[in-house]
Amino acid sequence: MKIMTKLLMGLGLMLTATAALAHPGHGVETHNGFLSGLLHPLMGIDHLLAMAAIGFWSIRQSTAMKRGAPLFVVGGMVLGAALAWSGLSFAGVETGIAMTVLLAGILIATMAKLPTVLGASLVALFMLTHGYAHGAEMAEGASILSYMAGFVIATLAITFIGRGLGTLMLKADNRASRALGGVVAVIGGVLAVG
Repeated sequence: MKIMTKLLMGLGLMLTATAALAHPGHGVETHNGFLSGLLHPLMGIDHLLAMAAIGFWSIRQSTAMKRGAPLFVVGGMVLGAALAWSGLSFAGVETGIAMTVLLAGILIATMAKLPTVLGASLVALFMLTHGYAHGAEMAEGASILSYMAGFVIATLAITFIGRGLGTLMLKADNRASRALGGVVAVIGGVLAVG
């Protein structure tokens, strides 16, 4: 299958996705900490797009940013979850999560190259909101370590899938990458206002 066909199929799937579903009431309730943590990032378009988009974007960055992006993603996630577990309250987490999708899409669409320190800080800040949501929604009685292991594995898998797509797209026309970024940004905008 040609790269453009795969890209168009992927775009079609993203456009038919429903609103953010990675939060309470998404239908997957389990008291198994690991399974719950593993499934949480996979159950919402907001989490999937943000993590995959950051992986995609990181491929065009400096070597340090490219190599470090998965660590910055996981670091932000774990820090955000720890803040939730500590009882700290954040207002507007859902809007913040949607904005990460919007901004990650803009980074791809503009092919923005950022200095490593700025890029790493931005990625960690983006993931802080996602991690907070994961931490706040951990099932009562679940093991924190098991739950965290689950969402770290899922987060890394999604990020590496994004990196793989980004690597494939390096060989394709830049317009396709820009269009993909635009689609992600539009979805983020819809999530932010919806």
